[in-house]
Amino acid sequence: MATKLHPSMTPAITRCPFLRLNSAQMNATYLRSFSGQCPFLGMVGVAQPHTQQHNSSQLPKFAKSKNDEKIFSDVGHAIPTVAYMPLSLGNVSSKKPTATSGEVMQRYDDKFAASIKGVKDEGRYRVFAEIERRAGHFPEAILHANGKRQPITMWCSNDYLGQGQNPVVVKAFKDAIDQNGAGAGGTRNISGTSHHHVALERELADLHQKEGALLFSSGYVANEATISTIAKLLPGMVIFSDKLNHASLISGIKSSGCEKHVFRNNDVDHLHELMKQYPKEVPKLVVFESVYSMEGSIGPLEKICDVADEHNALTLVDEVHAVGLYGQTGAGIAERDGVMDRVSIVSGTLAKGFGVGGGYIATSAPLVDAIRSFAPSFIFTTSLNPPMAAAAKASVAYLKKNNDLRVKHQERAATLKAMLRAQDLPVMPSDTHIVPVFVGDAAKCKRISDELLYKHQIYAQPINYPTVPKGEERLRLTPTPFHTDGMMTRLVSSLETVMETNGIAETRTAFAKFLIKHHGTPAARYTQASAPSAAHVLDNNDIPKKYHHHVLSRNLASLGAVIPDKCPLSASFAATAARLAH
Repeated sequence: MATKLHPSMTPAITRCPFLRLNSAQMNATYLRSFSGQCPFLGMVGVAQPHTQQHNSSQLPKFAKSKNDEKIFSDVGHAIPTVAYMPLSLGNVSSKKPTATSGEVMQRYDDKFAASIKGVKDEGRYRVFAEIERRAGHFPEAILHANGKRQPITMWCSNDYLGQGQNPVVVKAFKDAIDQNGAGAGGTRNISGTSHHHVALERELADLHQKEGALLFSSGYVANEATISTIAKLLPGMVIFSDKLNHASLISGIKSSGCEKHVFRNNDVDHLHELMKQYPKEVPKLVVFESVYSMEGSIGPLEKICDVADEHNALTLVDEVHAVGLYGQTGAGIAERDGVMDRVSIVSGTLAKGFGVGGGYIATSAPLVDAIRSFAPSFIFTTSLNPPMAAAAKASVAYLKKNNDLRVKHQERAATLKAMLRAQDLPVMPSDTHIVPVFVGDAAKCKRISDELLYKHQIYAQPINYPTVPKGEERLRLTPTPFHTDGMMTRLVSSLETVMETNGIAETRTAFAKFLIKHHGTPAARYTQASAPSAAHVLDNNDIPKKYHHHVLSRNLASLGAVIPDKCPLSASFAATAARLAH
């Protein structure tokens, strides 16, 4: 049925800069479909099948205001008394829908629920512990569960040095809020670059002895944006990635679309074999970590840089779990090992060792400029909260000058490892502040974590797939300078009790197999005098004698004795041994 236009609209159409460019047929179609979107076109009298099914008396009328009369008088016509037809009504089909939106959503929800059921059946469903950190009482916190508040001790926080509670850091945060308010107000390009952002980037560039630094909303975004952007700017790039790299690094590599190769964890010979396939002129990037956060192992930075230099490759080292914690000023493993000048790009976080939030890279000035100019996740993201930037700068500056906190941190980690091994608990090999305790079963790991939390007020989150491979589930303990001897004693005693009630014999057997698989021989890196060999564990699953302070005292004294006198850890070990002996 042809569309009939109100006669009064013909002059209006000729004066409209859009309609007058169209043919009569196009205008008829346009008016039929879109008349409800314009107060002029909404006055059109339309006789068409679409509207005959509706009761026009129920539709709203256009008001005949003086303003309306003036508008139409300008085009020389009176206001037609015609019902307004909204676009949505003009295009509604008379066919009854096959399903409601709720029914459609339910069908999809059923699929989502089935996926979650699979995770629950495997025992690796993740439950968030609702906690309330207590300012000034770290690592103590409050657990909110079942409508109750319960005090707990946190043993899995990534606030490794307690900087989130440091009065200097907290004051910087408060002062910035009082001075500047809460939000950033925009992206870095559009009104969102504050003085605090610029000052923090300068502080970070100085920390890593690089020409420049660039802030991101998180360490994950920093890695993903940097890798994918470099690859797009260097066509034909080949990326070489450590097998145990973090998900953010892997995501950046996938987003790059580059050819990639994965080398065995910390295996520089394997890296060399992979790289020698390509001519030197082919652009290359080696991506690896300094501290692998689930294993507690350290990357061989100097050797990787040697191989990278030989093959004309850039290097990107993720120091997320090392910045603030290692090196004389807290610049990480690269500083500790004296290779800061050899690493091309450092990525880090402000949320762990520095205790605040956000991520960054530090590198050459041209590369910083390129990332900020081409990385979409930097360009189109509201900038980091300025008070967070102010607090982070205060934290970085504080840790540059307070190496004693790092010394205390290392002593606490070594002490806890010795205490756990003295009880024959399955502490995984670790060269760092991270203390992983092997469980090897997702459901069991969750039970142990729950019992520690709800029966012993000790919070140690279970770590399972996909964070670690299936069969290598673990508790990841992170002692801080503020965990006392008493807290450690209670942790060891509680963990021993809980693991005994959850089949520690089977766990020890699985742990021994893990050591054989990853370290060649059962006792390859499990050599502390207080710990039985893994070979013994395979043959004898008897529960060891109860832990005694005087045993640990001797162990710590021995550890202190073998550390060079110039190392400040020696005095810390001796002091701890003396306390425990009494």
